[in-house]
Amino acid sequence: MRINKRTGFCILVFLVLVVFAVATFITSNKSVKRAAIFRYGSSGEAIRLIQDRLRTLGYYSGEIDGIYGTGTFEAVRLFQQNNGLAPDGITGDGTLSALGILDSVNKAYDTEVLARAIYAEGRGEPYEGQVAIGAVIINRVNSPNFPNSIPDVVYQTGAFDAVYDGQINLTPNETAYSAANDALNGWDPTGGALYYWNPSTATSRWIWTVPITYSIGNHVFGYK
Repeated sequence: MRINKRTGFCILVFLVLVVFAVATFITSNKSVKRAAIFRYGSSGEAIRLIQDRLRTLGYYSGEIDGIYGTGTFEAVRLFQQNNGLAPDGITGDGTLSALGILDSVNKAYDTEVLARAIYAEGRGEPYEGQVAIGAVIINRVNSPNFPNSIPDVVYQTGAFDAVYDGQINLTPNETAYSAANDALNGWDPTGGALYYWNPSTATSRWIWTVPITYSIGNHVFGYK
């Protein structure tokens, strides 16, 4: 079948529009950070902030223990009920905004997840090496080729062995939190690396195609 110039031009324009639409979709999804959601059973510094705010507002009288138990759940439900929110006891964007602590809680949650990843992936490594792991995660957040938040990068399917084998659920020590904060404050010993691996245990052939730019402890780091 022959295609005249006019038809060919229309097809070309259509293909360009499709490519533009796909690119716009990817970019727009990259720019949206998925909000943290806290519910019964959650724990960590973010829960302490929620409990403290609820106590200040007179909704919570329990201990500020960082554990989203029955007392916190009921306090959240009552606050939601009194502020025109769905009283489901789940603390998401809307409830955090109404409480006035959205930014501080999201920041605390980012730090918590980053510290968990550092501890799970790098405990026992030199301190600078632990900061380097955190820096890789942050570099991925800033890269257009990875998700746009620390939790989404860490929990991206297949990204980190510690998530797959459950070590991400271990409680971080103070060193991991310190390394997380140093990475969040801009310390990047790797010079922009997006990947790291243990040369003694790595089984992926692809990872060895990444040029190594930094090495410390049991890990090497690279960018591709």
